[in-house]
Amino acid sequence: MTGTDDAKAIESVIQSYLDGLHEGDAGKIASAFHPTSALTSVTGDGELVITPRDLWLENVRTGPSPKQRGLPRHDEVLSIDLVGPTMAYVKLKCAIPRRFFTDQLSLLKIGGRWQIAQKVFMTELRG
Repeated sequence: MTGTDDAKAIESVIQSYLDGLHEGDAGKIASAFHPTSALTSVTGDGELVITPRDLWLENVRTGPSPKQRGLPRHDEVLSIDLVGPTMAYVKLKCAIPRRFFTDQLSLLKIGGRWQIAQKVFMTELRG
């Protein structure tokens, strides 16, 4: 794969994640994230919270999606840094209004396929 091919593959993974988040489609999200991945954030009280992917996906399956609620999308890819042939970082913004997120995604090319290995994020409540 060339750098251009890798960039396109990474963009496709990110689009699957963002589409799945908006649509509440846990399958699309799961396809973007490695099974051992986790989501890491800090609470308002300064507590570190690590949520395994599958626990998060269960929450996605049980709640109404932003699309079902008629909420607009707020997706914005801020940067894609293709560090090398097997590692990349993506910084993006997305939302499930009232919650607006900034994500730092670490991607690894595993078995020839780009996957999100780790998500570190922060949340802002608005409105």
